[in-house]
Amino acid sequence: MMNLTITQDNLYLLLPSKMAWLASMLSEDKGISVVDAIKRLYSSEMYKKLQDESTKYWHLGPVALYEEFLEEQ
Repeated sequence: MMNLTITQDNLYLLLPSKMAWLASMLSEDKGISVVDAIKRLYSSEMYKKLQDESTKYWHLGPVALYEEFLEEQ
């Protein structure tokens, strides 16, 4: 049986797909390039929380994460 526990050591495996969704949403919503969207997202407080397993932000879907990002702006 595979170990399906998310830890700080394997959390990085989940982040690229979530960030791709968020970058696409931000790019479309704000009319900016995907590269600019990625820069904004990776420098955000939301991303700091997302990459910290103890916050459990990795449980959240793209829409909830995007709303969190917008709230901090």
